[in-house]
Amino acid sequence: MNSKRILIVAGEASGDLHGASLVRAMARKEPALSFYGVGGGHMKDAGVDLWADAGEMAVVGLTEVLSKLRVVLSIMGRLKKSMRLQKPDLVILIDYPDFNLPLARSAKKSGIPVFYYISPQVWAWRKGRIKTLSRVVDRMAVILPFEEPLYRQSGVNVSFVGHPLLDVVSVSSSRGKTLRRFGLREDLTTVALLPGSRKGEVTRLLPDMLRAARIIAEKVPPVQFLLPLADTLDEAWMKARIAETDSSPEISLIRGATYDAVAAADVAVVVSGTATLETALLGTPLVVIYKVSALSYLIGRMLISVDYIGLVNIVAGKSVAPELIQHEANPERIAAEVLAILSDPDRRKAIKAEFLQLREKLGKPGAAGRAADLALTLL
Repeated sequence: MNSKRILIVAGEASGDLHGASLVRAMARKEPALSFYGVGGGHMKDAGVDLWADAGEMAVVGLTEVLSKLRVVLSIMGRLKKSMRLQKPDLVILIDYPDFNLPLARSAKKSGIPVFYYISPQVWAWRKGRIKTLSRVVDRMAVILPFEEPLYRQSGVNVSFVGHPLLDVVSVSSSRGKTLRRFGLREDLTTVALLPGSRKGEVTRLLPDMLRAARIIAEKVPPVQFLLPLADTLDEAWMKARIAETDSSPEISLIRGATYDAVAAADVAVVVSGTATLETALLGTPLVVIYKVSALSYLIGRMLISVDYIGLVNIVAGKSVAPELIQHEANPERIAAEVLAILSDPDRRKAIKAEFLQLREKLGKPGAAGRAADLALTLL
């Protein structure tokens, strides 16, 4: 194969991780390929020439995007221009539909094939986008089993490749070793706090998580708290946010060992998103929380058509982790749900059994390799 140039776009932290795995899998099969586009540190390390950092565009909520609209439109304009003038051989889009669907339309107009990896969550809201996808996407690889028939019946050329998290979620040390490594005690109840990878959601949710931690510390002494830092967040910035919360208990910040840290916890409080699925794959019981602006919430309630908001529950098809949404995500309710799990060994055992079944639903490891094979057919 002659050298081919590929535009790849991932707008969020999870997309950056999966995009990097896809790029590496494609490069192993076809070393002459070159990649450019939008992503984060993982994709940069995989050899992608980044024209923009995904962190510049990461927002949650319908109204929150307005604060970054100028940056987002500028990046989109550059990418559309590159498609018109430089004509990449393939466009790969990873989730992030509000940005990626306009790019797909532009690619189609320019005669460039489009591969969509990790589809938009049309089963949750805005199902009308399926028709758009069927027109502008040449091949799609989905990572949740129920997505394949949904897209196929609408005429999308789609394949279920398994979930890429099965290849990346793993533990490198025992609970005892992990806790000792970070100066924590093995004999204490351990609670993990995962407030998200975006500054906006951390600012919105961390204070309530910290106040809940204070309540838990009063009810279950002694207890210790750890907070794995997302790659997108600065440690000094996070310490400043913690310091702003009155009476916050001591929080151990963990950098570069998120999976080990979460696996070492007895229970975790997790912002809704990919992290809920990661936590379940690590076998740690969790409480899912979610909060956006009041306007985003009202609009979302009118549009969203699923019974659950946490991916862990959506994939399981039932509630295996309690969800606290908007006003319910307050310190008292968060603490109560955590304490209910900690006080019931039988419930923790049942949750872990559910998580094993969930893993089976996600397919087999090797998603990136299977997705790479599909993408390469378009070249």
